[in-house]
Amino acid sequence: MKNMKPLALSALGYLCSTFPLAIVWHLILFKETYEEIGYISREDPIFVLGFLSILIQGVIMSLAFPIFSRSNFTVKAGLRYALAVGVFFWTSHVLAFAAKGDIHRLDLFIPLETIYLAIQFSLYGLLLGFFFRQWGTPSREPKANTESV
Repeated sequence: MKNMKPLALSALGYLCSTFPLAIVWHLILFKETYEEIGYISREDPIFVLGFLSILIQGVIMSLAFPIFSRSNFTVKAGLRYALAVGVFFWTSHVLAFAAKGDIHRLDLFIPLETIYLAIQFSLYGLLLGFFFRQWGTPSREPKANTESV
C-alpha cells in the first residue's frame, strides 16, 4: 500500500478507542465484579504494558486488513474483518482464560467479556472501514448506474 495514512489512523483509532474502553470497562464500571470473580488480582495495573499490547495489536490488525479485504475498503468490510478478528480474540481472551484462570464466576465473566469485546471490535471495525475507505485504495464495489434510460 502506497498510502500509509489509513494504516496509521486505523492503528491509532484502535488504540484510542480500546485503551480507554478497557480502563472504563474493567477498572471503573465493573471493577468490583472483576475483582470478585478473580479476573483482576493486581492492585495497581501496569498501564504501560496494556498500552503497548493494544498498540501492537492495532498495528498488526491494521496491516492485515488490506490482505483480508483484498482492496475492498468499505465500512462493511471493516466490520466483517473486525468480527473475524474479534472472534479469534474472544477464543483466547475469554474461553482460554476461563479454562486456565482462577475465575470464580464464569456465568458473569463470559458474558461481560463477550459484551466488552463486541463493543471493542465494533468500534474498531467502523474506524477501520472509515479510514481505509477515506484514504486507502478505492473499493472494487461496482458504482451505481446513474445514467438515465
